[in-house]
Amino acid sequence: MEKLLLSEIVTAVRGSFGYPSNIEVTSISTDTRTIEKGAVFVALKGNNFDGHDYAAKAMELGAVAVVAERAIEGAKCIIVDSTHLALLDIASYYRDKFNIKLVGITGSVGKTTTKEFVSLVMSKKFNTLKTIKNFNNEIGLPMTLFDLTNKHEAAVIEMGMSNLGEISRLSQTAKPDLCVITNIGFSHIENLGSQKNILKAKMEILDGADENAPLILSKDDKFLKDVKVRADRKKIFYSISDTSADVYASDIITRDDKIEFNINSDGNTYKAKINFLGEHNIKNALAAFCVGREYRISPESMIEAISEYIPEGIRQTISDINGVKIIADCYNSSPDSAKSALHTLSQINTTGKKIAVLGDMLELGKMSNELHRSVGEAVCEENIDLLLCLGDMSDYYIKGALKKGFDINNTKVFTSKDEIAEYLKSTMTEGDAILFKASRGMKFEEIIEKIK
Repeated sequence: MEKLLLSEIVTAVRGSFGYPSNIEVTSISTDTRTIEKGAVFVALKGNNFDGHDYAAKAMELGAVAVVAERAIEGAKCIIVDSTHLALLDIASYYRDKFNIKLVGITGSVGKTTTKEFVSLVMSKKFNTLKTIKNFNNEIGLPMTLFDLTNKHEAAVIEMGMSNLGEISRLSQTAKPDLCVITNIGFSHIENLGSQKNILKAKMEILDGADENAPLILSKDDKFLKDVKVRADRKKIFYSISDTSADVYASDIITRDDKIEFNINSDGNTYKAKINFLGEHNIKNALAAFCVGREYRISPESMIEAISEYIPEGIRQTISDINGVKIIADCYNSSPDSAKSALHTLSQINTTGKKIAVLGDMLELGKMSNELHRSVGEAVCEENIDLLLCLGDMSDYYIKGALKKGFDINNTKVFTSKDEIAEYLKSTMTEGDAILFKASRGMKFEEIIEKIK
């Protein structure tokens, strides 16, 4: 973090502070475990915690002030109406200190992978800051912006949401000069009610964007291909099927654990590859190519950058356990991402069985039964050999699979992760490929640990 005076923070949050404020601030913190000398502590409140309870402790640890909604004994408090909004206000003020290229990314699925592709592309030409992990909400995004320094020339910022208004606030904080929307799916439809409302929420990314900020969209998405924006707003489309898009893929070939394809742009064709499976990831790479194209990064550099990304952790990583290929895609799940994961499983070159281990997709509201059935249908359509399920929605996965002709003898419902692990250990053989896919709350990575 670059030099910032306490007086600037008081001004940024429009707060009340009765102490000397000509003091240098070294960092902003919302967690006393990260407090360092010279920090300002923002006392956030949540369902199960209240940062105000730790304000005095923050001062003891070296904080110079606390942003709070009430006076607290033992703390020098900057009093505000809302500490959550104050955190965004500080981040917005700090972001304005930097004349950088800032890319904002949102969408129902693929945000994080697209962010990784884009940051690699941007880093070929600019010193680039990116959102770490999935810190894409109203706490994580400000903390990312506080990492900006005078050495940075660009930033790639991911924006997530669970309801209307959230991306608007994030966009007005980050102020992107180029925006990407990956797709409109069903994530958070329980809160938003319809895909039209999800589209409305994602389009809020323009609320804080530069008036000339281009908008990069997937032409393969039925909601985005015809989206309406201001007449003079530049729209750039990418596609894996529509050759009328500004940037499109062709000649897609899956080889082992990588995909080779051509990227077509401005009358030229470039050979590209990504070192992991899933055709949906080609779309994410194309989005990154579109970003680099706008910033005049050479196609050759972009192709190199795209090939450098390898997923980590539990986001569709492929590993080997005693000759069995394990696809760990346990970070989150939605109908679109689950179907994409099943397609990835179907593409795996294997001599054994292809096994889908599926858990509940959460936050789907009234459409939950229907959407779980649709994923079950995809199990049959992708020629998966065995369907194993855990969770309240297991029967709907199986009903969907059976509807398309899947053999009921190749389905099984379990009551615990231990039970699935024991079954797999007794039945999986060398040459098999197993997909683990569920919403984050299901913690399916624990099953993988049990079968190692």
